Amino acid sequence: MRIVGGKYRGKKLWAPEGKAVRPTSERTREAIFNILYSHMGGDYSQMALLDIFCGTGAFGFEGISRGFKNVAFIDIDTVPVQKNAKLFPMEQDKITILKADATQLYPARRKYQMVFCDAPYGKGLTEVALEQLLKKDWLADKAVCITEIRNDEKFTIPDELEMVDERGYGLARVLFLRKK
Repeated sequence: MRIVGGKYRGKKLWAPEGKAVRPTSERTREAIFNILYSHMGGDYSQMALLDIFCGTGAFGFEGISRGFKNVAFIDIDTVPVQKNAKLFPMEQDKITILKADATQLYPARRKYQMVFCDAPYGKGLTEVALEQLLKKDWLADKAVCITEIRNDEKFTIPDELEMVDERGYGLARVLFLRKK
Protein backbone atom coordinates (compact mmCIF):
# COMPACT_ATOMS: atom_id res chain seq x y z
CA MET A 1 0.00 0.00 0.00
CA ARG A 2 1.38 3.37 -1.02
CA ILE A 3 0.46 7.01 -1.63
CA VAL A 4 -0.61 7.42 -5.27
CA GLY A 5 -0.36 11.18 -5.83
CA GLY A 6 0.92 14.50 -4.60
CA LYS A 7 4.00 15.44 -2.60
CA TYR A 8 4.51 11.94 -1.13
CA ARG A 9 3.64 9.93 -4.25
CA GLY A 10 5.09 6.42 -3.98
CA LYS A 11 5.58 6.56 -0.19
CA LYS A 12 4.78 3.18 1.35
CA LEU A 13 2.28 2.95 4.17
CA TRP A 14 2.12 0.33 6.89
CA ALA A 15 -0.83 -2.09 6.82
CA PRO A 16 -1.55 -4.93 9.23
CA GLU A 17 -1.64 -8.44 7.85
CA GLY A 18 -4.94 -10.29 7.74
CA LYS A 19 -8.44 -8.99 7.13
CA ALA A 20 -9.00 -6.94 10.30
CA VAL A 21 -8.47 -3.75 8.27
CA ARG A 22 -9.61 -3.23 4.66
CA PRO A 23 -7.74 -0.20 3.28
CA THR A 24 -9.26 1.60 0.32
CA SER A 25 -7.35 0.38 -2.72
CA GLU A 26 -4.78 2.57 -4.45
CA ARG A 27 -6.85 2.46 -7.62
CA THR A 28 -9.98 3.64 -5.81
CA ARG A 29 -8.15 6.43 -3.96
CA GLU A 30 -6.63 7.66 -7.20
CA ALA A 31 -10.03 7.60 -8.93
CA ILE A 32 -11.68 9.50 -6.06
CA PHE A 33 -9.05 12.24 -6.15
CA ASN A 34 -9.33 12.46 -9.95
CA ILE A 35 -13.09 12.98 -9.60
CA LEU A 36 -12.58 15.58 -6.87
CA TYR A 37 -10.00 17.35 -9.03
CA SER A 38 -12.35 17.49 -12.01
CA HIS A 39 -15.21 18.89 -9.87
CA MET A 40 -13.32 21.05 -7.36
CA GLY A 41 -9.84 21.66 -8.73
CA GLY A 42 -6.72 20.63 -6.88
CA ASP A 43 -6.31 23.36 -4.28
CA TYR A 44 -7.07 21.84 -0.89
CA SER A 45 -4.76 24.18 1.00
CA GLN A 46 -7.60 25.77 2.98
CA MET A 47 -9.62 22.59 3.52
CA ALA A 48 -9.87 20.27 6.51
CA LEU A 49 -10.38 16.56 5.80
CA LEU A 50 -11.94 14.07 8.21
CA ASP A 51 -11.20 10.35 7.67
CA ILE A 52 -13.64 8.28 9.77
CA PHE A 53 -13.37 4.53 10.28
CA CYS A 54 -9.85 5.41 9.13
CA GLY A 55 -8.06 2.10 9.79
CA THR A 56 -4.56 2.70 8.41
CA GLY A 57 -5.47 6.26 7.42
CA ALA A 58 -4.55 5.67 3.77
CA PHE A 59 -7.15 8.09 2.45
CA GLY A 60 -6.26 10.82 4.93
CA PHE A 61 -2.54 10.48 4.25
CA GLU A 62 -3.33 10.70 0.55
CA GLY A 63 -5.06 13.98 1.45
CA ILE A 64 -1.96 15.23 3.25
CA SER A 65 0.13 14.34 0.22
CA ARG A 66 -2.24 16.31 -1.99
CA GLY A 67 -2.10 19.43 0.15
CA PHE A 68 -5.00 19.47 2.62
CA LYS A 69 -4.51 22.09 5.33
CA ASN A 70 -5.13 19.46 8.01
CA VAL A 71 -6.50 15.96 8.38
CA ALA A 72 -8.23 14.34 11.35
CA PHE A 73 -8.54 10.58 11.69
CA ILE A 74 -11.22 8.82 13.74
CA ASP A 75 -11.26 5.14 14.65
CA ILE A 76 -11.82 2.94 17.69
CA ASP A 77 -8.40 1.31 17.10
CA THR A 78 -5.85 4.03 16.35
CA VAL A 79 -2.72 1.84 16.33
CA PRO A 80 -2.56 1.46 12.50
CA VAL A 81 -3.06 5.17 11.81
CA GLN A 82 -0.56 6.14 14.52
CA LYS A 83 2.08 3.91 12.89
CA ASN A 84 1.51 5.61 9.55
CA ALA A 85 1.48 9.10 11.09
CA LYS A 86 5.09 8.49 12.19
CA LEU A 87 6.01 8.14 8.50
CA PHE A 88 5.15 11.85 8.00
CA PRO A 89 7.42 13.68 10.47
CA MET A 90 7.24 16.98 8.55
CA GLU A 91 3.42 16.98 8.62
CA GLN A 92 2.71 16.38 12.31
CA ASP A 93 1.12 19.83 12.73
CA LYS A 94 -1.50 18.82 10.11
CA ILE A 95 -2.42 15.47 11.71
CA THR A 96 -5.00 14.89 14.46
CA ILE A 97 -5.82 11.35 15.60
CA LEU A 98 -9.02 10.86 17.61
CA LYS A 99 -9.75 7.55 19.30
CA ALA A 100 -13.53 7.52 19.08
CA ASP A 101 -16.55 5.61 17.82
CA ALA A 102 -17.80 7.37 14.68
CA THR A 103 -21.33 6.16 15.46
CA GLN A 104 -21.31 7.95 18.84
CA LEU A 105 -19.59 11.26 18.25
CA TYR A 106 -19.31 14.16 20.67
CA PRO A 107 -20.12 17.74 19.59
CA ALA A 108 -17.61 18.99 17.03
CA ARG A 109 -14.71 21.23 17.96
CA ARG A 110 -14.23 22.20 14.31
CA LYS A 111 -16.00 21.78 10.97
CA TYR A 112 -14.70 19.82 8.01
CA GLN A 113 -15.08 20.64 4.33
CA MET A 114 -14.52 17.03 3.28
CA VAL A 115 -15.21 13.68 4.95
CA PHE A 116 -14.19 10.21 3.87
CA CYS A 117 -16.29 7.45 5.43
CA ASP A 118 -15.27 3.83 4.88
CA ALA A 119 -17.14 1.84 7.54
CA PRO A 120 -17.00 -1.96 7.76
CA TYR A 121 -19.22 -3.28 4.99
CA GLY A 122 -22.76 -4.49 5.57
CA LYS A 123 -23.25 -3.35 9.18
CA GLY A 124 -25.28 -0.16 8.67
CA LEU A 125 -22.60 1.95 10.33
CA THR A 126 -22.23 4.43 7.47
CA GLU A 127 -25.72 5.88 7.85
CA VAL A 128 -25.35 6.15 11.62
CA ALA A 129 -21.96 7.88 11.31
CA LEU A 130 -23.25 10.38 8.74
CA GLU A 131 -26.23 11.18 10.98
CA GLN A 132 -23.81 11.77 13.87
CA LEU A 133 -21.65 14.10 11.76
CA LEU A 134 -24.75 16.11 10.89
CA LYS A 135 -26.34 16.07 14.35
CA LYS A 136 -23.10 16.96 16.18
CA ASP A 137 -22.22 19.72 13.67
CA TRP A 138 -18.98 18.31 12.19
CA LEU A 139 -19.74 19.36 8.59
CA ALA A 140 -19.06 22.78 7.09
CA ASP A 141 -21.57 24.32 4.69
CA LYS A 142 -21.53 22.47 1.35
CA ALA A 143 -19.17 19.83 2.81
CA VAL A 144 -18.45 16.85 0.57
CA CYS A 145 -18.88 13.38 2.08
CA ILE A 146 -17.22 10.57 0.17
CA THR A 147 -18.74 7.31 1.31
CA GLU A 148 -17.44 3.86 0.41
CA ILE A 149 -19.88 0.98 0.81
CA ARG A 150 -20.14 -2.53 -0.60
CA ASN A 151 -21.69 -2.38 -4.09
CA ASP A 152 -24.76 -4.42 -3.06
CA GLU A 153 -25.27 -2.69 0.30
CA LYS A 154 -28.54 -0.86 0.92
CA PHE A 155 -27.98 2.75 1.87
CA THR A 156 -30.32 5.63 2.68
CA ILE A 157 -28.93 9.12 2.17
CA PRO A 158 -29.68 11.42 5.12
CA ASP A 159 -32.10 14.23 4.23
CA GLU A 160 -29.46 16.92 4.80
CA LEU A 161 -27.22 15.42 2.10
CA GLU A 162 -27.65 15.09 -1.66
CA MET A 163 -25.92 12.70 -4.06
CA VAL A 164 -23.73 14.42 -6.65
CA ASP A 165 -21.95 11.37 -8.09
CA GLU A 166 -21.69 7.60 -7.70
CA ARG A 167 -19.05 5.18 -8.99
CA GLY A 168 -18.34 1.46 -8.75
CA TYR A 169 -14.91 -0.09 -8.16
CA GLY A 170 -14.94 -3.88 -7.87
CA LEU A 171 -16.76 -4.76 -4.63
CA ALA A 172 -16.96 -1.09 -3.63
CA ARG A 173 -19.46 1.63 -4.46
CA VAL A 174 -18.33 5.19 -3.81
CA LEU A 175 -20.96 7.87 -3.22
CA PHE A 176 -20.17 11.58 -3.43
CA LEU A 177 -22.60 13.42 -1.18
CA ARG A 178 -22.84 17.15 -0.49
CA LYS A 179 -24.39 18.90 2.49
CA LYS A 180 -27.39 20.93 1.31
